Amino acid sequence: MRIAVAGATGNVGARTVAVLERDGHDVVRISRSLGVDLNTGKGLDDALAGVEVVIDAVSMPHADVKETVEYFGTMTRNLLAAGERAKVRHHVLISIAGVHKVDADPHYFGKREQERLVEAGPVPWTIMPFTQFHDFAAMTAEWTEKDGVATVAPLLLQPIDPDDVAEILAEIAVGEPQGRYVDVAGPETQDLVDMARRTYQARGRDIKLVPTWSGIFGPNTAGEVLLPGKDARIAPTTFEEWLKTQKPTAKA
Repeated sequence: MRIAVAGATGNVGARTVAVLERDGHDVVRISRSLGVDLNTGKGLDDALAGVEVVIDAVSMPHADVKETVEYFGTMTRNLLAAGERAKVRHHVLISIAGVHKVDADPHYFGKREQERLVEAGPVPWTIMPFTQFHDFAAMTAEWTEKDGVATVAPLLLQPIDPDDVAEILAEIAVGEPQGRYVDVAGPETQDLVDMARRTYQARGRDIKLVPTWSGIFGPNTAGEVLLPGKDARIAPTTFEEWLKTQKPTAKA
């Protein structure tokens, strides 16, 4: 099957490409570095020629709400329009479990805009809502880290491994469109502060972590807000198993 992966050089995209190629599919990589610009649509029609399935695994650097919504919205419109012209039969969007409950991180606004456009769009679709990845704790701590101190919200999460995400994305993509798929999560509930502490330890870094609701994530994200629904699909890789893959790194 000929499958296009948008965001093919990113964290999830590259993994998904590898899984699809392992399984014998003809994969078209879509990214600006490979000559296809989703913001302008340049090269997109040629890239989607003969493609049956599009997987949207595009990400973006942390930005404000307006920039994030515009970025994701423009790319999604271009991708859907080109998919309709190419007669793509299945558009698969990676999204976030609990995305409609959170107004803290601008990324959630951008993903909601993508979902809205895909649901109203011309191409049959599946939206795949995943929980946060195992590296989410360290990533959010790095946003605030200064002079060896970082603030972290005491969130409850059920984190998932990106390799598991790629396997499930590839599986669903080759099937029929399913609309909104169930939440997909890792096997265990974790506390974000503890995740950050253990990640830094595994990477050989000594950081002081200050739990607080005064950052990006406030009290409205406490409790079970970011946990998957009761009917969630559970991926196998634990946070502890992922930690074993982390290596000591020097601060950039």
